[in-house]
Amino acid sequence: MQLHFSPSMRSITISSSNINNGGFGELMKIKVAARHFSYRTLFHTILILAFLLPFVFILTALVTLEGVNKCSSFDCLGRRLGPKLLGRTDDSKVNELPSISFTAGLSRHCFPILILLLIKGLSFLLFQQRLVKDFVKILNQVNSEKVPSIMKLPGSYAQLVSEMKNKYSAKEFALMLKGMMERSEREIRESKFAELMNKHFAASAVPKGIHCLSLRLTDEYSSNAHARRQLPSPELLPLLSENLLHHFVLSTDNILAASVVVNSAVQSSLKPEKIVFHVITDKKTYAGMHSWFALNPVSPAIVEVRGIHQFDWLTRENIPVLEAVEGHYVIRKYYHGNHVSGANLSDTTTTRSFASKLQARSPKYISLLNHIRIYLPEVLSFNFLRNVVLSPLVCVDILLFYTNLRFYGVVFQLFPNLHKVVFLDDDVVIQRDLSPLWDIDLKGKVNGAVETCNGEDEWVMSKRFRNYFNFSHHLIAKNLNPDECAWAYGMNIFDLHAWRKTNIRDTYHSWLKENLKSKLTMWKLGTLPPALIAFKGHVHPIDPSWHMLGLGYQNKSDIDKVKKAAVIHYNGQSKPWLELGFEHLRPYWTKYVDYSNDFIRNCHILE
Repeated sequence: MQLHFSPSMRSITISSSNINNGGFGELMKIKVAARHFSYRTLFHTILILAFLLPFVFILTALVTLEGVNKCSSFDCLGRRLGPKLLGRTDDSKVNELPSISFTAGLSRHCFPILILLLIKGLSFLLFQQRLVKDFVKILNQVNSEKVPSIMKLPGSYAQLVSEMKNKYSAKEFALMLKGMMERSEREIRESKFAELMNKHFAASAVPKGIHCLSLRLTDEYSSNAHARRQLPSPELLPLLSENLLHHFVLSTDNILAASVVVNSAVQSSLKPEKIVFHVITDKKTYAGMHSWFALNPVSPAIVEVRGIHQFDWLTRENIPVLEAVEGHYVIRKYYHGNHVSGANLSDTTTTRSFASKLQARSPKYISLLNHIRIYLPEVLSFNFLRNVVLSPLVCVDILLFYTNLRFYGVVFQLFPNLHKVVFLDDDVVIQRDLSPLWDIDLKGKVNGAVETCNGEDEWVMSKRFRNYFNFSHHLIAKNLNPDECAWAYGMNIFDLHAWRKTNIRDTYHSWLKENLKSKLTMWKLGTLPPALIAFKGHVHPIDPSWHMLGLGYQNKSDIDKVKKAAVIHYNGQSKPWLELGFEHLRPYWTKYVDYSNDFIRNCHILE
């Protein structure tokens, strides 16, 4: 007898062999009616089977293995597991495989246990969901409550675990956790503020090596005639106002930084013989600065050193706002007082806002050296006849004095004709020839500068007027647009001929006075805000590759951009001559420091 199933499984034929003709005879043919299953039914069936089958097989294996007590080989395991799995106990009937025995074995061993496990699993899930809901409810209650001040908080997590056993309710435990987290957040916040404060003081201080350099060079000025020699030499004085040359203006009291700026400009220039540097410093640094450039010439470039005390027109009597900036009680308290209490710390003060407040209170912002750039047309048309009288010529013979007097008179006549200068901060390094800056057409504008509103970083290159001014003040809101793009100081090309036709300086003074009257409520940060107002409408944007900023702020500056930039600017607290400068960015600055110089070596600078 044989069974034949049709390919479609819709009919079953039972046949028997016919002995007479050697064929098969059909005894019975059964047709099965077709069944149609919907996709939803099929999906649910597959889902149920996918969930149940793993339990069936795992439990079957476990039940079977329970009867294998002493089995040390796979062969033994197969002999014991096979009959158990097939629901048989007689090994002699291996060839007979009734399907009913297999089904009965599965039903007898697996289904009761499966149902029991499913019930337990569902109960555990329900219990877990209820537990989570209760815990979330407790957390919401604790979140709206304050931690009692009398609650004694554990000093560590280990102490909390040891004390929580049979001691605290769930709510008390949650409150204790909240108190510990709040305490940790306060401690972290205070440590960050302390770090920012220490960094602020470190950035404002003068490093020991740089102070040593200034003292030694000042002493050299008084004892060495070569350190007092005239800068530049008399025959080069007419070149100080020659428009065919490239004139740079540098205002600083940092001798080492000034040397790096000058050295980098000369070494990067394709025509160093066309470079003229006008270095402006204060009275206390003048002798040391003069000594440095007198003893370390940068030929063929020309360097002259001037002190603010030599500008007889730059007095408090002529410009009253200078006296207000330097002597006003509110100003001095703001810049020289307690910077922590003055920052008005609160629970909502962020570390970034605190850092901005500290930066705004740097004493350098009331230094006249920081404001001198607004007087460039006057500085470069200064009456040199009076400057000769104020200059230290005690060791010069009378003939040389009259020779210098003649040249100073010539220079006085030529300075008003100087057209363009590039103003540099002392924390920049020049890496490319800057002579093409003089060929840029400023289109009648005064100031060629890099705009700082088109970058991605939030520290430097995403600045607009709203970042510098208080637009809740009625004068600021009335006169300025918060979305107007800001620009950068540090490397600017100034058209002095166009500048002299404007009222930029008077605008600068008037807004400084207004801010003083408002007790510094219009803006806080330094000299850039009043310059943004004074130069409004007089700025021509130049390509950002000329001036890369932020090397004193950002530890993750793009090194490829640093290498390609014409001028890199270490604006920010992490100056390269300070210990807190970024180590991977420092070499771009130190490569222009002459470590073979006796003064630098004896002062152990950056060692």
